Amino acid sequence: MSINKFKQMKITHYIALILTSIMVLSCGAYSFTGASISSNTKTFQVNYFQNNAILVEPGLDRDFTNALIDLLQNQTNLSLVKSNGDIVYEGEITQYRISPTTATSSNTAAQNRLTIGVKVHFYDKHDEEAEFDQNFSFYYDYDGSAQLIGGVKDAAVAEIFERITQDIFNASLAKW
Repeated sequence: MSINKFKQMKITHYIALILTSIMVLSCGAYSFTGASISSNTKTFQVNYFQNNAILVEPGLDRDFTNALIDLLQNQTNLSLVKSNGDIVYEGEITQYRISPTTATSSNTAAQNRLTIGVKVHFYDKHDEEAEFDQNFSFYYDYDGSAQLIGGVKDAAVAEIFERITQDIFNASLAKW
């Protein structure tokens, strides 16, 4: 290989590297999760979500609080703090309800539905217009002959929490 070709290849690689760097940097603080977080926002805080539903499932409040924290840690680069966060989530579990959705000819439930509802207060130190108080809920249908215990309950709660926490994330940070 001649020296001139080597220099041309080296220059071409440098130009490609510079163009790639410019393209990446021009995208700014883009997130593949769709989050549009201010560059001033470095921390988040999730206050304990009390379970104020009429029907109280033990541990649900702790599990929901942890699910929201986990989602925010996995989908942002923000640091979790116990107080004075740049953005703050707080609220309560307002609904935990089991109801029949379809019936059989013998008037028994062919399918049941677990519905969980959460009220969220979202605060943003750097963008007061982004703040909101909003209710979120989701449901899980399961066979009427099954009891809501063990694996059925775990699957139901996991699916509901996944949906509700993602909806909260979208409303607060993705602005969807």
